[in-house]
Amino acid sequence: MTNPTVSSKLYERAKRVMPGGCSRNTILRKPHPIYAVKGEGCFVTDIEGVKRIDFANNVASLIHGHAHPQILEAVGRQMENGTAFTVGTEIEIAFAEQMIDRSAGFEKIRFVNSGTEAVMGCIKAARAFTGREKIAKVEGSYHGLYDYAEVSQTAKPTNWGAADNPSSVPVAYGTPQAALNDVVIIPFNEPARALAILDQYKDELAGILLDLLPHRIGVIPASPDFVAALRKWATENGALLIIDEVITFRTNFDGAQGSYDVTPDLTAMGKMIGGGFPVGALAGRADVMDVMNPLYGPALFPHYGTFSANPITMTAGHMAMKLFDQEAVIRLNKLAERARAAISDAIKIADVPACVTGRGSMFRIHLKERAPTSYRSAYVDPDEQKALNALLDELFDNGLLMIETCSGLLSTAMTHSEIDQMAEIVLNGLRKIKRNGLIGSL
Repeated sequence: MTNPTVSSKLYERAKRVMPGGCSRNTILRKPHPIYAVKGEGCFVTDIEGVKRIDFANNVASLIHGHAHPQILEAVGRQMENGTAFTVGTEIEIAFAEQMIDRSAGFEKIRFVNSGTEAVMGCIKAARAFTGREKIAKVEGSYHGLYDYAEVSQTAKPTNWGAADNPSSVPVAYGTPQAALNDVVIIPFNEPARALAILDQYKDELAGILLDLLPHRIGVIPASPDFVAALRKWATENGALLIIDEVITFRTNFDGAQGSYDVTPDLTAMGKMIGGGFPVGALAGRADVMDVMNPLYGPALFPHYGTFSANPITMTAGHMAMKLFDQEAVIRLNKLAERARAAISDAIKIADVPACVTGRGSMFRIHLKERAPTSYRSAYVDPDEQKALNALLDELFDNGLLMIETCSGLLSTAMTHSEIDQMAEIVLNGLRKIKRNGLIGSL
């Protein structure tokens, strides 16, 4: 356990000046957050001097771990020349060219400052292009903080409605009913049910928003027939297919969409493409992207952003993606296969009802005997949440940083050694919560 003295004092200071004592609830843990003083490679050292292996990677935004020397060197050179301008920079063009070359579905791209902003831009572009207002999204899927994108992200049995007609459930108190009315909720990986719902709104839908490996649903891959059905329906009914790759672009050289025989109309990106700096991007069909183009008259979707495409992020992102070449992607994904297999072995040895899901460089541990297939089957009830929290505490106290859902994301800084350490810590954690009666045997 860490000595709480320094961290607890910092947290008392923080609570006096920030709601909850932070600017993002992700960092909160009981009795107080920890505070990092150094990140190097795949390790984070906190203010108490405790060093942990980082499987959170700032919630998927660090593909090369912390303080990668080539990224630091490139950013340092740019910082000497300035950090932000009211005019363009060549590095923005170079980064745009690099990203366009990674995917056949990217004809044009624009950079923004976060994944939330990228998703918001995609939704607004879809509305501008189609002249329609409604958006369809998968129940339980996380797409950031935009009112329309977050609907039904936290739905639960008491309010999620019938499986054939899921309710549009607000996340934030005070969400306008009009926003809820403009979001159509469909079930994940159930093509027949999804299409039946979409058919009710075929003349009103601007687009379908889809994450191909949704973290909140369980890091479960979208089935090829589900994706193909949505693509076909969108094309036939004049709607756009929007793929959210904010987290998942790491899974292939050309993103998660590279695993499917489907081309989206728009793609939202963020996190790891910024090389550790705030970033977002939306890319896709040239005619759709041109709703932001003001060169031939007023743009249908006027698009601005003071820090969009700032040269620090563009420099870091350009270097990070250069380093994340085909060879690096293949190596990292093989390492993640080893991680998922090692976790599966730990589950068998511990003899507990649990499983691991994932694809690419991502995984999630579920305290369920069978892997979930949808948001409703992945839903964590209070008893499971109690056991999951206990497991996360064990992992944290023994040297692992994980995402709060018990998910992990690898970085290229990791080796077999860190994977083997992680598996051993997971095994001991599972045994501990079993001994404490929080989980039974298979």
